[in-house]
Amino acid sequence: MRTAAIVSLLVAVVLVTAACATAPVTALPENVKWADAAFPGVKLAVLHGNPSQPGPFVYRVWFPANYQVPPHFHPVDENVTIISGSVNLGHGDRVDRSQGKRYVAGDFFRVPATMHHYGWFMEETVLQIHSIGPTGYTQVNPADKPGKM
Repeated sequence: MRTAAIVSLLVAVVLVTAACATAPVTALPENVKWADAAFPGVKLAVLHGNPSQPGPFVYRVWFPANYQVPPHFHPVDENVTIISGSVNLGHGDRVDRSQGKRYVAGDFFRVPATMHHYGWFMEETVLQIHSIGPTGYTQVNPADKPGKM
């Protein structure tokens, strides 16, 4: 009888643990915890996972108006959805605003790993980025600095 009770308890623990491991992750706007990002004036909120570790992750980035991110690349593909505002995205080693494409709230784009790209924001904007980590950020020209235009 005692063995059956212990086995039942272990089965219950395994089932509860499995249920918790597969529970949905939610991020309601009022509960998102923003923190200062590595760039001055930018905010970051990790919604799921850890971008610096192996595995899936989702995070949001808030950019102020009149902000520019210089040419850079990432070691993994990035899937980007514009939550609010808009972003102008260009590809290459130098910022060339005549070559950028504007994406607005609701739009999606994918940037392949190691593709050199840059962006600028004319209005406050929130991007949501998801991928498989670990990710990173490498500027094409280390002398370029992200910041206000």
